[in-house]
Amino acid sequence: MGWRTIVVGYDRNHVSNQALLRAAEIAKSEQAKLIVTSIAPLLPSGAARHGVGPFDPADPPEAHRVDLEHARELLSGTDVTAEYDVELGDPADAIVALADRREADLIVVGSHERAFVDRLLHGSVSGSVTRHAHCDVLIVH
Repeated sequence: MGWRTIVVGYDRNHVSNQALLRAAEIAKSEQAKLIVTSIAPLLPSGAARHGVGPFDPADPPEAHRVDLEHARELLSGTDVTAEYDVELGDPADAIVALADRREADLIVVGSHERAFVDRLLHGSVSGSVTRHAHCDVLIVH
């Protein structure tokens, strides 16, 4: 069983860089399409009523475009061609939805070693992707 389409979540940190490079290795060996995504979270709908736009000013879509340029630079030394896609919304939900739309066979995400309280309050993107994905998931540590 080979993977034809791989989606990798990217947020420009060490673990994410490792996940990207691992996804590129797999894409190369499987001759699969690689889709790299970075997710700009949306603020709650009530934020607009208070003069704040739909995006967190500290984490706008433009910052995620810059992250994807960094991903492109990391992959420039490989023989892997990738597509780059900024998505909007909850990171785990957006990664799973993109994988569904693109009929991905594999999702690759990094696992951040966050503190217990942080995981309790914010959840884990990799854990949520694993629970909701309709394809294989590789979590890179």
